Amino acid sequence: MPDYYEHHADLFLSTTKDIDMGMQYQMFLPYLDPGARILDAGCGSGRDSLAFLTLGFVVEAFDLSPSMVEAAKALTGLEVRCLSFQQMDYDAEFDGIWACASLLHVPKAELAEVFGLLHRALIDEGILYCSFKLRDTDFSQDGRHFTCFTPDSFQTFLHQAGGFSLLLQKQSNDVRPGREHELWLNVVLRKTPASNQAPEEAGSTPR
Repeated sequence: MPDYYEHHADLFLSTTKDIDMGMQYQMFLPYLDPGARILDAGCGSGRDSLAFLTLGFVVEAFDLSPSMVEAAKALTGLEVRCLSFQQMDYDAEFDGIWACASLLHVPKAELAEVFGLLHRALIDEGILYCSFKLRDTDFSQDGRHFTCFTPDSFQTFLHQAGGFSLLLQKQSNDVRPGREHELWLNVVLRKTPASNQAPEEAGSTPR
């Protein structure tokens, strides 16, 4: 997977670094206290890490692509780690995890295990934002795998994986110019102490 981002780093950075993610931030940040600790998981250019830093949050970041790691370091000044979701070793360190258009590259067969690592990385009742292509079936393109969900299929996955309650699901259009027809499923979750707790109703009010 990182081979694509190594070979197309300049194109990826130029098409993603400056786009407006304000709507997505408003799905995530209201659940966090000022100065909260955020992990930018699969940070790409570091665009979102920089936005969170500017807003006064404490940020750590990682990406699997060495080119993205170097770009994010240059943009943010953070010591960005180079690792995969499967290599995460955090333990109750973050109030929130931001996984924007990154978990979709984890094969569905490995996703429950990765959600377990995300669960471990969060404090109790910590918040996870993630986004996936809104499609019925997974697909591959340009050497990249894309794990996709619909609202119903994600809730089925969440029930099977456990560990999180559902706070919000929202559909959005791609914000990159010329790709507005592409649909995304944005999800906000809260870590629950009991792995078998049933998901909450979508649309719960931020604390």
